[in-house]
Amino acid sequence: MDWKTLQGLLSGVNKYSTAFGRIWLSVVFVFRVLVYVVAAERVWGDEQKDFDCNHRQPGCTNVCFDYYFPISHIRLWALQLIFVTCPSLLVIMHVAYREDRERKNREKNGENCPKLYSNTGKKHGGLWWTYLLTLFFKLIIEIVFLYLLHRIWESFDMPKLVKCDLSPCPNTVDCYIARPTEKKIFTYFMVGASALCIVLTVCEIVYLIFKRKKTKTMGLPSFL
Repeated sequence: MDWKTLQGLLSGVNKYSTAFGRIWLSVVFVFRVLVYVVAAERVWGDEQKDFDCNHRQPGCTNVCFDYYFPISHIRLWALQLIFVTCPSLLVIMHVAYREDRERKNREKNGENCPKLYSNTGKKHGGLWWTYLLTLFFKLIIEIVFLYLLHRIWESFDMPKLVKCDLSPCPNTVDCYIARPTEKKIFTYFMVGASALCIVLTVCEIVYLIFKRKKTKTMGLPSFL
């Protein structure tokens, strides 16, 4: 995955974001994407190879690993980062739509014609709703992935040893997880970063709604 390309696209959202939104984007790329790329991928790179069970029955280790790790933490976090950052692109698309309307308006009525928007990037009318909608999308995605992480592994903890009695294992066998302490630390760190992003998103939603109520005036036109 080319995280730099995604970062380049999302950096354009910064000029349309509130202070909370800019902090959110910094947290995502510094504390989540950077940690993911630099360290977390390496920690989880040996998870299946070094998942060791104390029985050599063919297929036993693979079955036990698949049962305890139906999806890798690292792949789940990659999906989470993709899904949680993509809604922000809706803001860029909406601004591009406004700019295109403004351009067509000038072509049709001349360069000195009245503008459709005082500022195509200002969060008024439809763009305000688009921005607010992306925040709710991000909030829901963060909560859903945290729930999935907790649901699949029943906790955010990483045990050193798990017991498995699935076929073709002849009996209950002990299986040892590679680097459990490191994985536990990174799991808690990623969960904490995700929780921080949830708090920032909630703060931004509250801020936007409060600011709109404070500055709203009667008869203000609602542009697309």
